[in-house]
Parts: sequence; C-alpha cells; structure tokens
Amino acid sequence: MTELARQAASGLDADGGHGGQHVLDRLVGLLDLERIEENIYRGVSPPHSPTRVFGGQVAGQALVAAGRTVPAERGVHSLHAYFIRPGDPQVPIIYEVDRIRDGRSFTTRRVVAVQHGKAIFSLSASFQVAEPGVEHAQPMPDVPGPESLPTLAERAAGYERKLNVANQPRPLDVRYVNDPPWVTRSSGDRPSRNQVWMRADGRLPDDELLHVCVLTYASDLTLLDATLARHGVYWGLDQVLGASLDHALWFHRPFRADEWFLYDSAAPTASNARALATGELYSRDGTHIATVVQEGLIRVL
Repeated sequence: MTELARQAASGLDADGGHGGQHVLDRLVGLLDLERIEENIYRGVSPPHSPTRVFGGQVAGQALVAAGRTVPAERGVHSLHAYFIRPGDPQVPIIYEVDRIRDGRSFTTRRVVAVQHGKAIFSLSASFQVAEPGVEHAQPMPDVPGPESLPTLAERAAGYERKLNVANQPRPLDVRYVNDPPWVTRSSGDRPSRNQVWMRADGRLPDDELLHVCVLTYASDLTLLDATLARHGVYWGLDQVLGASLDHALWFHRPFRADEWFLYDSAAPTASNARALATGELYSRDGTHIATVVQEGLIRVL
C-alpha cells in the first residue's frame, strides 16, 4: 500500500472513526459516475484527497464507465490499464468510452480518462456472457481466518503518524496474515509473499458490476507490499517513491466484495526502478475469484 493508497483508502471522510457502512457508502458514491453525454461520464475524487488521484479509484471509475455501455448479462472478465499521468484530485475526471466491439459472446470497451485536456489513464475491458466450459483452479493457501487477525489500526500501533492509518475512516477492512512490511523491514525477516484478508466494511448493493469495481479499487492497495518487504523498505518510513505503471485483472468466478477475500501476492522480479507484482484472490470458501498483475515504479532515494 503506497502512501497515496493509504490516504485514498482512508480519506473518503473527515469525520473520524474506523470505517463502517457510511464510509463504504461514500466509496459507492465515488463509483457512481455522472453521465454527461453518450459514452462520456464524469467522476470526482474524495474531498480530502492526497496530491494525486489514487490509482484504484481511477481504475474502478473507468470500469464503471465501460460497464454502463454493456448489457447487464455480460460480466467483465478482464481489464488491462495504463497509468499515464498523475491525476489531479481537485478537478473532475472525464471518462470517454469507445465501443470497440459487440460480438455474440464478448464485448470490448476502451476508456480514456482525461483531465486538463490530456489523457491520465487508459483502460481496455472485456465482457462475456456466461457459458459452460472446462473448470479447474489452484487451491487457496492455508492461512488463519480474518477474525483471528489484528485490524489494520492494531498492526500500525507505534507507526500511526508515519503510516497515517490510526483513527481514520476506511471503506475497506484490511487484515494482514503475515507481518506487514513496515514491521519486517526492521526485523531482518524479508518474506517473498504478502497475504492480506480484505472486504468492504459494510453491505454493498446487489450489483455485480459494483462488486467488481470495488475489488478493482482494492486490488491496488497492497499489491507492491511483497516487493517492498523483500528490500526492507516501506512508504513513509524510508526514502522510497512509487507509483502504479500498469495493472491487469482477470475475474474468474462470481464473488461479493463485501465478504472476506484473501489477497495473496508475490514479487517475482524487480529491475530498472520497476517491480513486477502478481496476486491471486480467493473467496472465504477457497474459490479462486481473480488474478492480478501489476508493474510499479519504485525508486529508492
């Protein structure tokens, strides 16, 4: 979770508290874009935002824009995105949807997010009608259940000021299975994987696209943690800067983002100030629901 991600995840409200339904409702509102013309939508950022728009927010909003031009019976199965320029949280984001193809089974959309007359983000998304086929999946790792794990605020005890997580309202409940990288950086233990339970902190409407967009938002929060852990550095605690460069998601099976899902991520390689991170997401019953790949910019100063 970058410093930007932490602030975005906790900055949807300035009323204090630890999250809950009304904070989650603000995230749902953030994803409810305004239609201003055929294939053109407008989104905004939280009123208390960091200096750049959080990548998970713009990806989730872009996917909402794409999904609103697709029949409801076609669910999104993949997205591929590039972060082109930092987003300005003080002005609205315009999402322009290009209806690339409407086939018998698949629908393809391209979305460009624009601010100040320039593209800041691009997304390609593919949707598919449900159909039978071969089935298999790798098993979920054997990990403790989320209820037995400390909350994010408890994990951050002693690091509150630099991590900016204490007493901040959050739309997502995040529970680290292993020690988070801000702990392992000083312990000498440098794990190659990062495992986190997550869920929307409240109840979401029964809207499949919304659940997919909330998971897309969440998928950008902790993905680079495994990379940071391997090198013993962390945002806000060390001289390290980072940003998402590109992001890909494949959705395998139905899920609810307001029910616990395990985010199991790894860092297979890093070079040239870039790190590649991969993640597998599982529902509470062990169902493999999604796969994520991201390349991030990481500069150690």
